[in-house]
This record gives sequence, structure tokens and C-alpha cells, in this order.
Amino acid sequence: MAIRTMGPSGQCDNEPGAAEAALPELLAPAGGLDQMLAAIAAGADAVYAGLGGFNARVSAHGFTDDEFLRGCAVAHAHGVRVYVTLNVFVFDDELADAVALGAHAHELGADALIVADAGLACALRAVIPGVEIHLSTQAGVHSEGAVRLAADELGVERVTTARELAVDEIAALCATGVPIEVFCHGAICIGYSGACEFSALRRGRSAMRGDCTQPCRLAYDLVDEAGESVVSVEGDRLLCPRDYLGIAYLPELVGAGVASLKIEGRMKNPDYVFNVVRVWRRALDMLRDGTWDAAAVSALERELGRSFNRGFTDAYLRRRSGAELMSFERAINQGVRVGHLVTVGHEEVTVELDAAVAAGGTLEIRFYPGADARPDVPKRWPQVPCPVDAAAGERIVVHCKRKVDAGCEVYLIRSAGVLEQTATALERMRVEADAVVPVPRAVEMLPFEGAVAVGDVPEAALTEPTGLAESAECEASARMVFAWQLMDAGPCGECDLSDATVVLDEVCRAVDASRTRSLMRRAGRVVCRNLGQLAMARELGVAFDVAAPVFCANRVTLAWLRGLGAGRVYLPAELVADDAERVAELAACPGVLGPVDADRPELMVCEHCLLTAEGACATDATGQVRCRDCSRRQQARFLVERDGTRLPVVIDACGRTRIFLS
Repeated sequence: MAIRTMGPSGQCDNEPGAAEAALPELLAPAGGLDQMLAAIAAGADAVYAGLGGFNARVSAHGFTDDEFLRGCAVAHAHGVRVYVTLNVFVFDDELADAVALGAHAHELGADALIVADAGLACALRAVIPGVEIHLSTQAGVHSEGAVRLAADELGVERVTTARELAVDEIAALCATGVPIEVFCHGAICIGYSGACEFSALRRGRSAMRGDCTQPCRLAYDLVDEAGESVVSVEGDRLLCPRDYLGIAYLPELVGAGVASLKIEGRMKNPDYVFNVVRVWRRALDMLRDGTWDAAAVSALERELGRSFNRGFTDAYLRRRSGAELMSFERAINQGVRVGHLVTVGHEEVTVELDAAVAAGGTLEIRFYPGADARPDVPKRWPQVPCPVDAAAGERIVVHCKRKVDAGCEVYLIRSAGVLEQTATALERMRVEADAVVPVPRAVEMLPFEGAVAVGDVPEAALTEPTGLAESAECEASARMVFAWQLMDAGPCGECDLSDATVVLDEVCRAVDASRTRSLMRRAGRVVCRNLGQLAMARELGVAFDVAAPVFCANRVTLAWLRGLGAGRVYLPAELVADDAERVAELAACPGVLGPVDADRPELMVCEHCLLTAEGACATDATGQVRCRDCSRRQQARFLVERDGTRLPVVIDACGRTRIFLS
């Protein structure tokens, strides 16, 4: 396969031939200046970073203006682009500040802005001429229709897809001609596209506002109606996925035409950024040079395992989920296996190595006390320093006070080699950053008040909902049904819905398209919950409303939705709960209503079936898993938090988990 390099934003310098594919951009995270410098040194083509408070990692160290200015100058000197994350949903009183921050980021050197909020995208486009906007994964793009709508109606230059998509789905999105960015490495949000209200509704901190408490990493039990545990897997991290690793599918992703490969990790240390970017750079260079060998994948994965990881999975790329996606045992660093114990003595153990180690690294001995172990036996695995440099096949003696057994596996969870290499690279790059004399750019900025009157959308869009022919009385009497519940209504699900408002699923992938179209044609109205459904409803000419995860927190977003033809707009549950005063003006607009799921708020929906924690799925005579016919789905299940709170769990006929507020 011939490889070419992509230009800015994923555009190719020339049209590819039949056997050609463009080498995608390698996009690295930067939580601070050191991480940015590490990414540049390791071979990143672009970096993304937060600046100020309007980003999805508000607790990251971040940058001072001077650090960001210098970082951008160094990046541009190396041909590296810089993107700034403004990927949270903003309120009306924040729009002007968020736009000003976007302009300021451009002055300091940013090349593009990553945005999730449609209203903010409209405002940025109106106020900053020529601004380049990339659509965040939190916008929940699953389909070709969503990609085209984002490009045509929001004017974005690039779309970041949901992590849950398989290779063939990614290829279909790339075929639209819109540059597509996909995650290739790092932590996974188990909630679809990260659009999760679990943290907001249970902990008072919003993931959609960059302040997630990561409830998916906590310990839970899964019980039946009588309160008896049904968990059969080892471990209690029932919502904790492994880390995403798509390196085995690199040729397929490049062949699909992805514009950018994105590494997650704006909360990670510089050594993580350096090592992960370096390995992915090596893999891409191998592909470019024609030296790619599938046999090299295991070695590359091993190198990546020397940095923080929760174990790796490529299940989504293979259209799989279930237990193979999950890290039930623990939510912290898993490291990489380097050997096992062969002898155990008094405060000393002997490790037989199957991979090289270096003095100063940290080893972890995986010891599993039996069910009959004394209560005072520590459950935490002992961590011990590696005393010497040693190669695979050698034996080393390690000091360990804790009682462990011969045969225990030994993992490297902190690599001295990676730390040393990172330190050397950073020393060099800091000298360059200190020597640079950056000059802020002049950025044209139009007056906010006039330019953000919602663009070409008339003011009436804020006060006169479109497509609402029925009276208030009819609105109040219309029955509302949820699409996921209709999956079990019958073999064809062709019940009469002409008098109903059907609340569509949060997800609309290619596999969901036919069912969604059928519902739209039969329903009196539909409530769209992602951009793909908006595009489909407009294509079919059906009356539609909008609800989260199409997140509306400001009047510019409302006007944009109305301009697309939306009638009623339902506010997210978390806004009503915690931000009622801030959205009072928005909520007062005609046709703006409370949460569509007010009677039973949904905390999250995910592709993973939680029932796989009970054991392997049953299969039919052909060996296929049939979620629709699963008997476990018919039994009541509850996710139990540490404080005893029971959260109802429902698995739909597609095998997707839905967790509700109790």
C-alpha cells in the first residue's frame, strides 16, 4: 500500500490513486508545557491542549499564556499543529468569554479549536473570521448523516467520531469526504461518546462541563431483585473498561482514510506522552516505509504497556464489547508483564524475566490470597524497586517483605528506561523553548453582540417553535414512548405509533438506521437524540423534537436547532437539577421543556452489556449471541454503589446497558 502524507485538517495534497492511502496525522495530548514538548520530541504531527476553563479536563495542570505561546512557537518550528479544546457545553452567560478565549488561543498560536457545543461553534464562526473548528467526540457522531450535517450546517472542518465504532463504520464516515479523526489509544468512557450524566446526577459534578468524577472507575455489585449478588467475574470494577489500543488495526484505519489518529491523555505525565507517541510514530513510519509486519504488533503493544494502562482492548474496532472490553479487577495501572517468581525466601524473591528491566523501575507482584486467607492479609499487590538492569531470560533477586508465593506474575508498572529517555528529550526541548522569542498573532475579532445574533437564523426561532401544529392540549395528551422499549414489543415492532411521540435512542449507528427510519415514518413525532437522527428526520420530512445527548445549554444552540426544523427542545436532566437559575431564560422560551426522561432519569447508556459480569453469554445453535432472546434480560438487576444505593439496570434488545437513577 502506497502512503502519502495528509495536509492540515486532513486534506490530501493530491488525489489518491487506487492503491494509495494517506498517512494520517498523529495527534497527541498535552496537559501542560512539558507534555507538549514531550509530544513534539517523540514525533507528533499535532497536539491538543486545554487553555482556560472551557475544556473537558478542567483539573489538568494546563498552561500559562507564556507557556502556551512558547509551546506553540516550538511546535510550529517543528511543523506541528496545535489545537485548543473548548469541548464543553456552555451557558448563555459564558458564551462571550468562551469566544474570547478562542480568539485569545489563536493569538497565542492555536491552529484550530475543538468544540462540542453547537451554539459555541456558531458563535466562534460568527466572531472569528476564518476560524478552523473541529467537532469533538462528545457531540456523538455515529453516522454518515451526522458527519454531513456537522460539515454542512455547522461548517466544521473535521469530525471526531465516537470511540464505539468499528473499522467498517469508520471507513463509511471517511467516504463522506469530511476529514475524520478517530481515537487510537488511551482511556475509554464507558458511556456512549462520553455523553454521560452519571457524575452530574450522583456526584454533582458534570462530565459535560469537564468535571467528571469518573464513577465508571468505582467499585460496584450487581444484584437481583432479592439483593443477592449475581457477579461471577473476579473483581468489582463492573463499569471500568480497559484502555483503547488500535495499533493492530493501523493498516485498516489508514486504508479507511482517517485524517487523524488521536491519543487520549491530557491528564497523563510527560513520560506517558513521550513513550506512547514515540511507539505510534514508529508504527506509522513502518507503514510509510513499507516495513510494516503484523508480527511486530505484539512488540509495539509491549512497548506501549510500559506506560500507564488498564489493560488493552481493541474490541470496539472488531464490533465487540462484553467482558473482553472490561478491566473488572482494577481501575489503576496494569503495567506490562515482565516475568514470574521462581523462588521465595525471607524478604527476598527471585524473578525469572521474560522481558528486559532497568534499575530504578517499579515492579508489582500479583499475589492472590485465597478465599480462606486471614483478614489481616493485605489485598494490595506489593510494589518493589527493580535493583539492576537485566535482560529477558535472566533471573534477578528483589527485596520484598510481603508474603507471596512462587509462580506469582511480575509486572513493570513504572519504567526507568522511559523516564530516563523522557528526561533527556525534555532537557533538550526546554532549552529550545527558553530560547524562542514568540510573537503573538493579530487575530481579527468581530463584535460579539451583533455577530452572535444566531447568524442567519431569524430571531423568531427563539420564540416560535417550528413544526408544532398541535395545540397545547394535544401536546399534553400525546403519549410518549421510548424506542428502546419498543424493541421487545414484537418480532417486527410494527405497532401503531401515529398518536405517539417516540423518544429515539441515544445511539444511531449504521445497524440502527433501518429501525430508526421505520420509527420515524410511523410515529406522530420523534425526539432526536443525536446529530444522525436530526439529519434523517430532515431527509424524511418528519416532525421532530430534540433532547440530550444533543445538549442545549444556551440560546444560540436553541436557535440553531430551531433553524434545522426542531420543534420542542428538552433540557438535559443535569441542567434542571443543578443549573436551573443559569438556564432560566433558556427554559422560558416557548417549546423548551424539562428532561425527556424526568420520571426516570437515565445516568448512562453504553455498548457494553453489564450482564456479562454474570458469566459468558448464551449462544444459539450457530454459535451466535442473540441479545434479543437472552433470558437474563428479563430478570430485574440493580447496580449497587458502595453506600448501598441501588440503581436499576436494563439491557435492551441490542445488548446495550442503560443505568437509571433510583
